[in-house]
Amino acid sequence: MTTEKLSGVIEDFHGTKVADPYRWLEDTSLVETKQWEEEMAAESTAYFMETDSSKKDRERLTELWNFPKFFVPKKVNNKLFYLKNDGLQNQAILYVKQNNEERIVIDPNTLTDDGTVAMTNYVFNSDGTLVAYATSRNGSDWQEIKVRNTETGEDLVDLIQHVKFTNIAWSPDDSGFFYSRFPEPSAVVEEGTHNKVYFHKLGTNQAEDTLVHEQPEDKDLMFSASLSQDKKYIMLHVYFGTASENRFYLKELNSDGPFVRLLDEQNAEYTYITNDGTHFYFQTDLDAPKGRIISIDVENPAKENWVEVLPEQELVVERIKFLNNQFIVVFLKDAHHVIHLFNRDGSFDKEIELPVIGSLTDITVNKDDRELYFGFTSFLHPTVVYNYHVVSGELRLEAQSDIAFDVEGYETTQVFYPSKDGTKIPMFLTHKKGLELNGENPVMLYGYGGFNVSLTPSFNPAVLRWLEKGGVYAVANLRGGNEYGEEWHRAGMLENKQNVFDDFIAAGEWLIANKYTSTPKLSIMGGSNGGLLVAACMVQRPDLFGAVLCRVPVIDMLRYHKFTIGKYWIPEYGNAENPEQFPFMYAYSPLHNVKEGEKYPPVLIATADSDDRVVPAHAKKFTATLKEKADKSSTVILRLEKKAGHGLGKPTSKLIGEWVDFYAFLEKEGVARTV
Repeated sequence: MTTEKLSGVIEDFHGTKVADPYRWLEDTSLVETKQWEEEMAAESTAYFMETDSSKKDRERLTELWNFPKFFVPKKVNNKLFYLKNDGLQNQAILYVKQNNEERIVIDPNTLTDDGTVAMTNYVFNSDGTLVAYATSRNGSDWQEIKVRNTETGEDLVDLIQHVKFTNIAWSPDDSGFFYSRFPEPSAVVEEGTHNKVYFHKLGTNQAEDTLVHEQPEDKDLMFSASLSQDKKYIMLHVYFGTASENRFYLKELNSDGPFVRLLDEQNAEYTYITNDGTHFYFQTDLDAPKGRIISIDVENPAKENWVEVLPEQELVVERIKFLNNQFIVVFLKDAHHVIHLFNRDGSFDKEIELPVIGSLTDITVNKDDRELYFGFTSFLHPTVVYNYHVVSGELRLEAQSDIAFDVEGYETTQVFYPSKDGTKIPMFLTHKKGLELNGENPVMLYGYGGFNVSLTPSFNPAVLRWLEKGGVYAVANLRGGNEYGEEWHRAGMLENKQNVFDDFIAAGEWLIANKYTSTPKLSIMGGSNGGLLVAACMVQRPDLFGAVLCRVPVIDMLRYHKFTIGKYWIPEYGNAENPEQFPFMYAYSPLHNVKEGEKYPPVLIATADSDDRVVPAHAKKFTATLKEKADKSSTVILRLEKKAGHGLGKPTSKLIGEWVDFYAFLEKEGVARTV
């Protein structure tokens, strides 16, 4: 590579000249890039040289992780299928229980020696004798689908490749399944385009799969195929990237005609719930940013014929199931979950009382036995699995774990603090009971703020280690999420993205003002869009934070859409090639706002070599820019993990190793305490 290329490029964005001196780091094949990565790896290895303290952290994190982890089961033909991890297994194992006998169906730990192949999806046929399951290698979003006989444990000959973000829908006769896929990766076809729906007939080669739907005139659309509850219709939820709004198509299964584009304006969310003949019920936020239920007769689909079944409520609708002629509605109430049951006519029936403020991890229904299963968790309690019978109202405990941690000495509270513009933002605080507000407590402030994602209470065994070190774990529910519906989301996207950073900065200021901590003891953490969050806040307010954990971050807001599936995020972020959107994106893009000579807080930038969602180039270019421009006393560490991706299916051993390094970093930089 020439010296000229190594010096980078200067691009003209609508009259603004923008330098990109480290663009060469985007090319992983360059010798110079590989040499630079080796230099960063050597720095990281030296920085994380194992100490007595990190050994102690590893031992304790291993103890904290070593408990049975239960997942929500699915009941099929009187067989109970469920995932379970006995403790330190790299991947959870799929079991089946019938007549009180438990046996293994799929053990992903046997697929590789180091646990880097994960099972990412599994769907059963009608009688539970077959399961189509997807696997991912090294955390990649690219997956392949195989089919296993659940009784013999043997795989069939079927193999589906080149799939990403696909649903799997078995045909009613179990002869095969519908799925969506992209073309084989090539230099000719732009990655992440021309998604198509196929039907795979069991026992045949993928090349023989039947094309069910394509839309070449809209190459950026993605399709998720499923069957209606009565198995009479094939349905497509149609998406443009990560936009909240979607389209909805359907046709009768026995029809050879095209799909009916029932909802094709992409003006709101439309999620199928159930149908009664031609009357289809949808969860939608059309004219109802907190969500409602409507009914559409597909034979009379004009909007004036739509029927509102459940009007918009005070709480935000997150998800809906249908069972025993009732809608089971999971609501968000100040960023935690509640469950209400409504009759088919929309009248309220009852609430399922939950034990503490927490979150549903998943919910499945079994119409044959009129029961549902759901998982419930909180910051201090791992997932507990419950069974609820909708007729008797009996709530029965199915599975729970004991952990090597006395939670009685700790508590979670919720506060509401004002952001820069006065908006009240909720925040969860978890810490030891009787915490002394002396301004000296280590605080880890976590946030995300985007893509309609709500940060409800969740359990992470690594956080327990932080708590017993005397730390406070704070989770701020920033705008950009779905905590208060689509309006809350829109207040933190596109030209409103700065609100998210203001919300997070205000959280840090509130924690300091209220004596929970002080700047030297305040660390911030975020991943992916949350990595963008902490990077932007660090660049905007370097004086506020004591340390930054920036994980798999989106950093280059002017070029993010040019890598892998980055263009999917344009509805959320915008596109710098658009002259109306460039100014606000350039204004907060972390890569382009690093100041010469600024003293930045210590920052650990963590990425992975197989991340094909947010490519490592973001983290590399940010690292190089900080090392060039920041005050030379600033600590900048790049942690580039091998055989790992954006986080999908990361094995337990890698999770523990990652947190050992996080705590070593925080301790070395004077934020964490040694325990």
